[in-house]
Amino acid sequence: METKSFRDFREEGKNWITLSTGEYYPDILVDACNLYEPVLVTFSKILESAESSEALFRGICEVKNVWMRVQLARVFRKYVSPETPVEMLKKKTLVDTICEDFGGGFRAIQEVQKAFDSRPIPDEALCAVLWEYKDRGKKGYDLTEKFFKLIKDNFKGIKIIGPKRAGRDIRMKEVFSDYPNPERPVDFVLSNSQKTIVYAIGLARYDGDRGGAQEDDRTGGYVNCADEIINYANSRGLNTKVIFLNDGPGLLLGSMWNDYSSLEERWPNRIKVVTLRMVKERISEKWLRGEES
Repeated sequence: METKSFRDFREEGKNWITLSTGEYYPDILVDACNLYEPVLVTFSKILESAESSEALFRGICEVKNVWMRVQLARVFRKYVSPETPVEMLKKKTLVDTICEDFGGGFRAIQEVQKAFDSRPIPDEALCAVLWEYKDRGKKGYDLTEKFFKLIKDNFKGIKIIGPKRAGRDIRMKEVFSDYPNPERPVDFVLSNSQKTIVYAIGLARYDGDRGGAQEDDRTGGYVNCADEIINYANSRGLNTKVIFLNDGPGLLLGSMWNDYSSLEERWPNRIKVVTLRMVKERISEKWLRGEES
């Protein structure tokens, strides 16, 4: 019997997505304030002794505890330099580059001190904002962990390789030594138990709520990735598949479902887009091994 395509599930899409539980406001405020009050106290101490906003940033970068330094950098961005990319602020090795490229836009230290002093410690509003960062990525980690378990429980002849939760992505040079784009990151690899045959390369994402340009960026990137992997496999006479594990309510927004459907149809029988609930129905060991169409 022919397997249903991703597009075939569109009409009842809401029944095929998995929702992650969230947290209620203002219930989170007590825990948020307890967690981030030490961050604000530390920021206050560095701020009091800094003669300039650049000195404030350099003082933050000297904090040895990584978690504390990242939180301080987030507070710095809110008070001093909202235009500075937060990923740059996390890297203490970029302190000179950041000061050179963005220092001219730093808010004056006197204004920072005045603004900071106008808020209580703990500042419930800022603690709530910081709390939003706390579990960023957790839904994606939950998704991959559940997928790994599904594969291990239901596909005894298939080995799954990759980080279950947080961890370094697999680079394609680790899968195929002569891959033309060696640093291409992927989330998981399905192979035989000896790792001598690569059945599928996979990417996994949880789409909470995204639309507009984010839709185009995600699916556009997926198209490039799929074309690259399958063209490589074809050039080597391999039957390697590509699996895009996507889940969450974001799939129901805008054109996401149709875009993913078109992606799957781009390479019939070589690409499958699935949610967790579709895995057992749409992915089989025979399909992975190339024994069914």
